[in-house]
Formats: sequence, C-alpha cells, structure tokens
Amino acid sequence: MSTINITYEFEFQDGKKSIYPLKLDKKTVSLIPDRKVPLPPWTKLEHYPCDGCPLIKEGRPHCPIAANISDLIGHFKEIKSTEIVRITVYTAERNYWKIGPVQKGLSSIFGIIMATSNCPVMDFLKPMARFHLPFSTDEETIIRSVSMHLLSQYFIAKKSGQSDLSLDLLDRAYSMAQKVNRGICNRISSVIRESKSQGDATSNAVVILDTFSQLLQVEIEKNLESFAPLFEGSPTPPL
Repeated sequence: MSTINITYEFEFQDGKKSIYPLKLDKKTVSLIPDRKVPLPPWTKLEHYPCDGCPLIKEGRPHCPIAANISDLIGHFKEIKSTEIVRITVYTAERNYWKIGPVQKGLSSIFGIIMATSNCPVMDFLKPMARFHLPFSTDEETIIRSVSMHLLSQYFIAKKSGQSDLSLDLLDRAYSMAQKVNRGICNRISSVIRESKSQGDATSNAVVILDTFSQLLQVEIEKNLESFAPLFEGSPTPPL
C-alpha cells in the first residue's frame, strides 16, 4: 500500500458514532486531505497567525494545519471535552480502544494532523506520526520523542559526523512547536466564539499537546533524570 490509513471512531453514550479517517502518504508521511467543502475564512494565514510563522514571507494563502483541521473543527465544535465516549482506532497493524473523555481521542488526531500538514515548524514530528501510538501516556511519548530524535541524529552523524546528543535541538524544536500549538488554539477559540458554540473539546485537545511540549522541555532541563533508573545496570557490550 502507498498510504498509511488510521481511522478514529467515537461512540457516544446515546449510541451515535462519529468516524474520522486519516490517510498519510507512506513515502512523505504527509496528510492526504479529503476536503469536500471550500476552506473557511479562519484558515487564512493572516487569521491569528502563529508567532514567527515562516510561511508568511512566502505569501501562502492558508495555514496548512488550519486547512487540514477545518473539517475536524466542524465535526466536534459542539462537543464538550469531558464527554465520555468509547474511542476505537483502526490501523493496518492492529486496533486500539479506550473509554475516556472525547478530548483524549481528539488530541491524538490533532497530533497526527499537525505533524503531517507540511508546516515547516512541525515537520520534525513526522517520524512520530508514522509510528503513531494512540492513547500514549506522557512518559511513553517522551521516550518515543527522545528516541526518534536520537535516531535522527544517528543518520545525521553517518552523513556529516555532527550530531546533537545534548537534546538542545529537540528542546528548541518543541519551543517552536509550542508557538504553533498556541496559534492553532487561538484560531479554534475564534471559531468557537464566532459560532457561539458551547463546545470546548477541540481547543482543549490542543492544550493537551501544548502541556506535553512543556513537560518534555522540563524533562530535558533535568537531563531526563526520571528515566535514568530504567537503564541502570544495563549490560554494556564488549568492545
């Protein structure tokens, strides 16, 4: 298959279901939009742009992330974040399910879309999206994020001999990602205000992503000390 297919299904307590499929190009790990209606005005780049957006200078008409989440916002803007649902995730390799607040599933979907929309600030997260793990805990996500970064540095070292084992680049990347998270949250909040919607699930889902970014940076500042005991006594292979 040339695509990676991930489908999120939300089953509400009244029996209604909401299905949200995602399709990624397997080679580029870019989202393949399935857009059926014109983009709303709030997706324009100048509408609550992210701080330091690199696309403004290029004259792009629309924010790529906003364009790709527009259907999702319309889908869930009336939903309360704490509403309990059954969330099932279907992938080619396996399926996952969890009963919990709707914002838990939405946060995972936002994570995929924001990483795969070809926003230059968020492109570093594409490997994470390629190996998407639904419902991951903060600890699992930190381990995956740091591991992916170090693997990328391995390939960089093979080419140039220079790599970042200090995690400084990862720290800076997540600082920039926070600006995108907040910019997108501002966009969503503007949509909710203008539509006088009572829902908060979509905006709170992005807040969860921003909270994780902050948590990872704190862990990096502490040199990942909370994970160090896991590796004490690990065997060292003979030279």
